[in-house]
Amino acid sequence: MRNPDGSLPRRALLGGLAAAAGLRPAAAAEIRLDDAFGGIVLKGIPQRVVSLGFTTQDTLLALGVLPVAVRHWFGEAPGAIWPWAQPALQAVAGQGPAPVLLSGDISVERVAALRPDLIIGIGSGMPPEIHATLSKFAPVLMQERDQAAFATPWDMLARRIGLATGRSAAAEAAIAATRSRFAEAQARHPGWAGKHAVAAYAFGGETGAFIRSDTRGRFLAELGFAQPEAVARLPTSYGFYARLSPEDLSPLEADLLVWVIATEQVPEVAGLPLRRLLRAHREGREVVTTALVSAALSYGSILSLPFALEALEPEIVAAMDGDPATPVPSARGSGIAP
Repeated sequence: MRNPDGSLPRRALLGGLAAAAGLRPAAAAEIRLDDAFGGIVLKGIPQRVVSLGFTTQDTLLALGVLPVAVRHWFGEAPGAIWPWAQPALQAVAGQGPAPVLLSGDISVERVAALRPDLIIGIGSGMPPEIHATLSKFAPVLMQERDQAAFATPWDMLARRIGLATGRSAAAEAAIAATRSRFAEAQARHPGWAGKHAVAAYAFGGETGAFIRSDTRGRFLAELGFAQPEAVARLPTSYGFYARLSPEDLSPLEADLLVWVIATEQVPEVAGLPLRRLLRAHREGREVVTTALVSAALSYGSILSLPFALEALEPEIVAAMDGDPATPVPSARGSGIAP
């Protein structure tokens, strides 16, 4: 029997999802979720959830939870709710007032004043001392022990937040819906499987590639693309990207090169002299994101990834059709096409 919100009862959660999510019984009416900072004990379904992760508001909204507060990361999306998450926000807007917007470093005083009964700290970069202080006010859910601060995959994040909020059934349904979007895209384009693709950036005079543990690299993997060995061998920074020497862009050589940039960064890409030596450039296999799609890939959430897929699929089709003469709209429009 399910709860009124469609979620599974707590006892059912303990039986079905405990092992996969680092969950173990703490008492008859409690659950414990282990994490990188030790773990938390939850004694009921939280009603006031504060989202301190830079992107975790997307997951909460996807599961039907209206957070008390969300944290601003970048951009000018109203209330830090981007277009891909607006429908989910509207669906739960009747549950209470719009979330409070938190900006900058975490303020313990401001978070405590919100009277949370659960704080989502996954993907927040929260230091141990802040975690210790916040934990005096409410349980703070962090990433699992084997996960880097900003490396929790979107599906694992959904399951973890689903467990903590009593929305595991909603989490599984949302995961299945997003997975089906990628499965359908792979079925439409079986020729992409095993081809090499790179998500690259050029910003502030630096050029590099996002690796597969990052949301942007993982997006390409979800479509069946493989990561070039040259990128896999590069030393990484903060566990999600690899810088390139301006004298050697050869690791970007791939069947598909996706420039994850904003409009103002197009001149930097266009001005890379060694880029013109890449076959991906000469053969018209480059795709350029808009600022909005770049943001969606950077968020890499259960809501933003389908949004990015819808925008990029026709671009990738044009780049991967085997005909260098086929224009890729984004590359042509930005002026970086050969």
